[in-house]
Amino acid sequence: MRGTIVALTLAGLLAACGTNQTDRAVTGGALGAAAGALAAGVAERDLASGVIVGGAIGAAAGALTDADDFDLGEPIYRRN
Repeated sequence: MRGTIVALTLAGLLAACGTNQTDRAVTGGALGAAAGALAAGVAERDLASGVIVGGAIGAAAGALTDADDFDLGEPIYRRN
């Protein structure tokens, strides 16, 4: 349970790169998956479940927020 709470918290906090909905969903999903993997590892739970849950929550959080809510700037893959 503790790992799930950590994954949800990290995914929500990290799902905010980019200014359009697609960028935010993609980066949120990637960051959420990483946070879910980390939380699953710390909690000694199934890694795949952590990645899936964290990625889904991160993508949803990224898609449902906008740059005015939380902005980490331009996604790294869009920088020159």
